[in-house]
Amino acid sequence: MRVDFFTIPVQAGAEATEELNRLLSSTRILTVDRQFVADGASSFWSVCVVSQTGPVKPGKSPAGKKGAVDYREILSAEDFAIYARLRDLRKELAEREGVPPYAVFTNEQLAAIVQGRVSSLTALRKIDGIGEARADKYGKSVVTLMTGLATAPRDMADET
Repeated sequence: MRVDFFTIPVQAGAEATEELNRLLSSTRILTVDRQFVADGASSFWSVCVVSQTGPVKPGKSPAGKKGAVDYREILSAEDFAIYARLRDLRKELAEREGVPPYAVFTNEQLAAIVQGRVSSLTALRKIDGIGEARADKYGKSVVTLMTGLATAPRDMADET
């Protein structure tokens, strides 16, 4: 895994933007975190890009699907077990609502929930793409599962 940081000034940031675009178009991206720093004429975007290292065939992922991420390779065994539990919860919620699972939470959002050890609705809302509506509708179930796993005995938390 490789981590790159970019600072892109709002004014005259063409060179930094081009450098970021070169990386994004030539590398398999795992996550991107971006923050806007408001400072008048000196405002800028701060961008962190996590990408896969090593050769990757264009358009292919280790899982064999274009653009797909295999979270077994990215997450630790313990984190993947939690991710799997969240995936099961997402499936139940989606079936209850009659919507596709990705309409509840995306795989990337589930991984962010695990990695951030989300244990409150406030923390859930900070994840990219999860706003008030999703947090209000599905958040209590996620927080209950996550806090339950955090307080469960070690052997129970490892079961999937």
